[in-house]
Parts: sequence; structure tokens; C-alpha cells
Amino acid sequence: MRYLAFDIGAESGRAIIGDLRDGKLTLSEVHRFPNGGVRVKDSLYWDILGLWREMKNGMRASAQSGDVAAMGVDTWGVDYALIDQNGDLLANPYCYRDARTDGALERVCAKLGRERIFEITGIQFMPINTLYQWAVEREHNPGKVELARRCLMIPDLLHYWMTGVMANEYTIASTSQAFDARARKWSSELLEGVGMPASLFGDVLMPGTKLGHLLPGVRDEAGISDAAVVLAGSHDTASAVAAVPFAPGGGARAYISSGTWSLVGVEVDQPVINAQALAANITNEGGVDNKIRLLKNVMGLWLIQRCRAEWKAEGRDYSYDQITQMANDASGFPSLIDPNDDAFLHPADMRKAIAQKCQETRQPVPSTPGEFARLIYASLAQAYRTVIEQIEGLIGQRIEAIHVVGGGSRSHILNQLTANACQRPVIAGPVEGTAIGNVLTQAMGTGEIGSLAELREVVRRSFDIARFEPK
Repeated sequence: MRYLAFDIGAESGRAIIGDLRDGKLTLSEVHRFPNGGVRVKDSLYWDILGLWREMKNGMRASAQSGDVAAMGVDTWGVDYALIDQNGDLLANPYCYRDARTDGALERVCAKLGRERIFEITGIQFMPINTLYQWAVEREHNPGKVELARRCLMIPDLLHYWMTGVMANEYTIASTSQAFDARARKWSSELLEGVGMPASLFGDVLMPGTKLGHLLPGVRDEAGISDAAVVLAGSHDTASAVAAVPFAPGGGARAYISSGTWSLVGVEVDQPVINAQALAANITNEGGVDNKIRLLKNVMGLWLIQRCRAEWKAEGRDYSYDQITQMANDASGFPSLIDPNDDAFLHPADMRKAIAQKCQETRQPVPSTPGEFARLIYASLAQAYRTVIEQIEGLIGQRIEAIHVVGGGSRSHILNQLTANACQRPVIAGPVEGTAIGNVLTQAMGTGEIGSLAELREVVRRSFDIARFEPK
């Protein structure tokens, strides 16, 4: 059968057809569109209506090659929308990089208790988390919250516009830091603690659930035949991790879902919530097949993306291949940064932020594009090593290999530096891990695939991977 996956990241979105035949999957991108925050005065928003328009363009493009059995959406985590009593959007959703949440994490932790928040959610503390966004929403826009009748995360909103059904999906809900990791439901204690009524949140549905069918108006406008809407891992990392081609046996394996963010972790059956995990700021997010993604966010290729945009603004439009080559040529540059330093979350100038951090730590300051790129790639590899070692301590096992999926799996220099830093083999691919996981989770929902193990067997049969040995 054929499936349509909408994979929408912070930098771009795609509509991808997945054709599953005889146990093998082929992908075909039918539509691609840009994404990014839109600044209005001092605030940063998502162009959610523009994304919806592009999704319908993607449906229209997919219809040209035949019908699809189902479709589903995955996006980045943490962001949300409020819906009024008429079922309409109350306001444009904020982008998580908006500065309004600066200081909110500290205020909420002082009120509710850092240990208590982690005990309930098992989620790492990041200023972008929805819990702190909701606290600020309640502080600054109490009238908007009082007008709201439902709160939907971004993929939940897009699924609602597709089907008319409002529902919260498990993997995306788990990114909020207001979700009970053990009970697998919203935490009324935390919601009420930041002033968000629990009545705004619905029952949580699992990936693979058939949500409904396309609304007639959507079908007519997009020129597409009727199709089921099936929940994928609505958080893009959940879909990407589902597509990691872990083979049975072989010891513990880690994954890195590598894109704007790098999500570094392992898959477990139950959350790991203890003092050691809290101290390491490790997170327990929901996964496909009711799994837990025990991981940590590392601010990933965002740093390269921002530098590239700054060079382009100066008239130096480097391709990623050119940046990689310049980084190789600067192999002797020694400086390192912590990619997760808050200074790199939303700086006005990424290169100045990096240079300032090097000055503060008394390291050589990069001056050429190659030196900036080398510093970033090497710093990411070292950050991955730190997380891998922290997770090994939590699970009590040595991680034997690291699987990299997503756009970052194409970066040979980052893969090799990661193998070197971690002293473990790196298995890179598939590149389109998120779209693959989205499509094949839909196939689980239609019954064409029977289990997560079978899903991964399809991935191994269908896509090439590369192996990098440590040096």
C-alpha cells in the first residue's frame, strides 16, 4: 500500500510517499517547503497557516501519482496551539526559540520543585519545554487561556484540521514536561501548577491509532481521494527512532536522530527516573509501540545552520558539502564548546556567540568558516560521547554501537568524529529516518505491519547504511 507522510521540521517540511510492497519500502518526495520562525515585533511565531497550505499542496501533488491508503504528520516537539469554543485557532503558535520563556524554568522550578517535576515526568529541563511556555502564557495572556477550550500540540492541530477530530498523541505529549511518564497520562498536578486547566487536554492516543478520515472539504480543495489519517510517532524523533535499523541481539545500541537537534539515547520499556538521571538531565520521552526513548537533547546542526545563514547574508552562499570540506581542511583547529550552552539557543549572531565562548574559556577563537565548522562538528561529537557515557551508567550496560539517522547521517565528517570521540562504530542511515518511521507506523495502524520488530526488518531490507569505525 501507499502512504503519505508529512515530515515537518524547524527548517523545512516535506510530503513523502511511501510505497510498501513485498516487504520493501520505497520513498518518493512529492513536495518540499521551507519553514522557520516569523518575527512580529519582539515575538517569534510559526507560520502555521502557511504550513497547512503547504500540506494541502503536498496532498495535491501526491494525488497525481495515485491514491494513498493513509497519511499522518510528525513535527518538532514542545510547541502548542489553543482552540476556542468554536473550534477555531485563538492565536498563532509561538516558536520555542522565542525569548518569552527566559527565566521561566527557574520560576516554575522554585514554585513546583525541580525534583517533583522530574519525579512525575522524567523529562530533561530545558527552557523551551511546554511547561514553561504555558507558565508564561498564563502570566502574560490569562484571558487567552480562559477563552481556550482545548490545547493541541502542533501535529495534533494539523491532524485536527485534516479530520475534525481533536486528540493528543502520546509521543508529542511526552515532550511537554507536563506528562506523567509512568501513568502515561497528563499530570493534573503540573498543569494546575502553571495555571493550565486539565480540561484543555484530551485522552492520549498511541502511534498507529486510526484517527479518522480526511474531511470532505479538505479532499475537495486538495483534489485527493478519501484516505485514513493514522497517527505516526507525531514527535519527529519518535518516528525517527522507530526507523532505526536495530538488529536482534548484538548488545545495547544507541541512536542519534541527527538534524537541527541531535537526540542521543537508547530505547527502553520503562522510564528511568532516579537521582542519577536527574543529575545528568536525561529525558524519558514516549516512543512507538509504547516504548520509552531514554535520551538527551544536544543542540545539533542548528549551530551550522545559523552560521551558514549568516555567511549567506554576507554573500558567501556555501553548500553543506563546501562547509564539510572547509572543516576537513581545518582539522588542526583545537577549540571546543558545549553545544547545549544557553548562549547558542537563540543568539543574534551565532559566530559572535561562539567566539565569545572561546574567549571566556581561553581557547583559540575561530576566524575562518572552516574553523567554525570544525569546532562545531568536533564539539557535537564530544557532547555525544558525554551523553553515551551517562546513559551507560543509567542502564548498566556498555553501548556497543551507535546508529545515526536523519539528515545528519549524511555528514561523513560528523560521523567519523563521533566514532573517534566515542570509540564505537557508527552506523549511519537511513537519511530519511523520520519519514520512514512515519510511513511504517501508519502501516502498523492499517495492519500491513504487525510489530515494531517487523517494521525495523523492513528498514534493513529497504535502505543502505554506512559504517564508520573509530580511529
